[in-house]
Amino acid sequence: MYQSERNDEVRFLFLTLLSLCLINVNLVAEDKIFDPIRTKLDDESSISDPRVQHLSYIFEETGETLPYALFIPTKYKEGKKTSLIVSLHGLTRTYDWLMGYEGLLDLAEELDFIVVTPLGYTRNGWYGAWSTGLDERSLEKEGLYSEKDVMNVLELVKENYTIDQKNIFLWGHSMGGAGTYHLGMKYPNLWKALALAAPAPPQTRKVEDLKIIQDTPILVLQGTNDRLIYPTREWVAEMKRLEMNYIYDEIEGADHSFFVSQNKPNMKKIFDFFVDNRN
Repeated sequence: MYQSERNDEVRFLFLTLLSLCLINVNLVAEDKIFDPIRTKLDDESSISDPRVQHLSYIFEETGETLPYALFIPTKYKEGKKTSLIVSLHGLTRTYDWLMGYEGLLDLAEELDFIVVTPLGYTRNGWYGAWSTGLDERSLEKEGLYSEKDVMNVLELVKENYTIDQKNIFLWGHSMGGAGTYHLGMKYPNLWKALALAAPAPPQTRKVEDLKIIQDTPILVLQGTNDRLIYPTREWVAEMKRLEMNYIYDEIEGADHSFFVSQNKPNMKKIFDFFVDNRN
């Protein structure tokens, strides 16, 4: 009888401790101390060029450390207003991926631009431009964090460097193009001009929303050997209807990626466009 009661006490203590552990796990999850959205892959970098700074900050919403990359031209001097380009990477790419695009750093140095490349919280976060991922997962939280990360990084650069507030530019490639549409429309008074390379169409925006940025200069680069040419033509047709200040460069035979990532002349089109629209 004594042994049976002893066993019952042990079982009771075990179940009590197990319940307390489960409660603590739930509390941790609710406090966002642990967030399963991100993985170690999101913190990977690809570019080892010494001109690129690999930095990080604490994302207050979750307490996580998020990376970003920064390029500062050698002509930069504190107190001298300098133009800034915010650059958004494509799907699955690392936060510093765009820094490796052929000619980007050389052009930024030559033309005196600071360049920053945020992660967007994860490598597949869509910057708030999509509500559902390609794998059909919900981006309700991830997309919000992705957008927030971009804007946080922008504020960090503005706090630490003398940025010309009238000459802040935004561009993106593929998924980053969708993010450029979305963030361009959400903060229309922030950007001096926008550029998009092979942009994915945003899910959270309609083509009619282009009227929000009707007065913002836009450059669109698109290859004909890319299935995204069809939605791009639709969006450009609306730009034409709205009589927007836009340039559409449809490049015969160009693909989705290499036509900008490994092509300095096409990269230069983006920088030249920003220079032409810089005060």
